[in-house]
Amino acid sequence: MHVGHTAIFQNPNQAVTDYQIYREDMALAKEAADLGFQSVWGIEHHFTDYIMNPNVTQFLSYMAGYHPTVKVGSMVVVMPWYPAIRIAENMAMLDAMSDGRAIFGMGRGLARVEYEGLQIDQNESTDRFIETARAVLAGLEQGYVESDGKFIKQPRVRIRPEPFKTFHGRCYAAAVSPSSAPILAQLGIGMLIIPQKPFADHLKDVEIHAALYGKVHGSAPPKPIITSYVFCDRDAGRAEEMARKYIGGYWREVVRHYELLGEHFKDIKNYEHYQQQAAAYDENGVVDLFLSMQVYGTPEQCYEKVFAMHAMFDICGNVSAFKFAGMPFVDAQASQRLYAKEVMPELRKLGTSAPFDDGAIVPPAFMTHKAHAA
Repeated sequence: MHVGHTAIFQNPNQAVTDYQIYREDMALAKEAADLGFQSVWGIEHHFTDYIMNPNVTQFLSYMAGYHPTVKVGSMVVVMPWYPAIRIAENMAMLDAMSDGRAIFGMGRGLARVEYEGLQIDQNESTDRFIETARAVLAGLEQGYVESDGKFIKQPRVRIRPEPFKTFHGRCYAAAVSPSSAPILAQLGIGMLIIPQKPFADHLKDVEIHAALYGKVHGSAPPKPIITSYVFCDRDAGRAEEMARKYIGGYWREVVRHYELLGEHFKDIKNYEHYQQQAAAYDENGVVDLFLSMQVYGTPEQCYEKVFAMHAMFDICGNVSAFKFAGMPFVDAQASQRLYAKEVMPELRKLGTSAPFDDGAIVPPAFMTHKAHAA
């Protein structure tokens, strides 16, 4: 199994300076690479203290330069917010600078504050996501971006630096809304499970995605990747106490940033799932549910929780966050070091490796055609 690290850059209520958060979270990300985590991921968000990473590929470029072998993944690039050509250029450039170590995660976005701040109509988000994703994914395989969709009007332009390695097998998208799984299957991309609803519901999404992917593409999809919020400690009691304080605190930041208890979702196209969740929301029950899907405890308990997720979803990768919700740096660092020492080596033995762990350089189709022409 592939084991990765996620940098969060969260500063609840701006308790300290944003600069301090960056110094601490960058230190953890660099140490994760040094400790043997196979990838470092960044999460795009804007304007609030929820997650302060407005330029994911810039952060990933730094990490790729810091460590010569660590892979770098976007979790996610929010597709409706950018011109398709700019996304394709950024990913091709990141891949060239990192010798093919980029993992392309994408999503459509959820927070009203971000859509309004970026001046994008959230009612258009699903259509913009689909059109942009199609244009970018095709572009990375054919060397140019071209689109004549409802929202994405792009005359043919080349991607420079041109892609030198196919992105097939290393493209993933977040899937929380039930409507997402069929869309991802049609697009030919893997599922990134970010647990926010019962595992049984996520499993249904995975099964729907796999069945439709096989019908459309004639092959099995990449195995899913799952994300986790982690606290690892030799004392089980302390681990639970810290998890309730900080992992539970992270969930409360999710609710606040996304306005999950708001009534605005009923007025936004294709966000009905979130309105239904808001209507049935019970804070204590939802916090307990969120905790039950995360990874905390002794090293043995942490392993067992990831093992259970692997048994349920047949995941190829687990990507973990260690610092969030104002957790002190020393506690996050100790948790990450213990996890790296005693949990990660055992997880690496589980299942099969992720498709993006194959070191072979497989050129995109248009480069193959160039070779044949030559």
